[in-house]
Amino acid sequence: MAEAVILTVPESSSADREALRMMLEYVEVECRRIGALAAARHAAQAAASITEAGIAPAPMTLNPLH
Repeated sequence: MAEAVILTVPESSSADREALRMMLEYVEVECRRIGALAAARHAAQAAASITEAGIAPAPMTLNPLH
């Protein structure tokens, strides 16, 4: 069973994190617009995981399909 890798970027600025969060929110909206609801949910989860301290740990374990 594979586990998610948690990335932290302590040298990134709050402006960088805000820009990344805004890009992910845009991706979410565009995914919803074209009907890719699962992709929209993933983008929303990614945007929500960005905190002032970096990227929050994922609350799930990934199960490979192969």
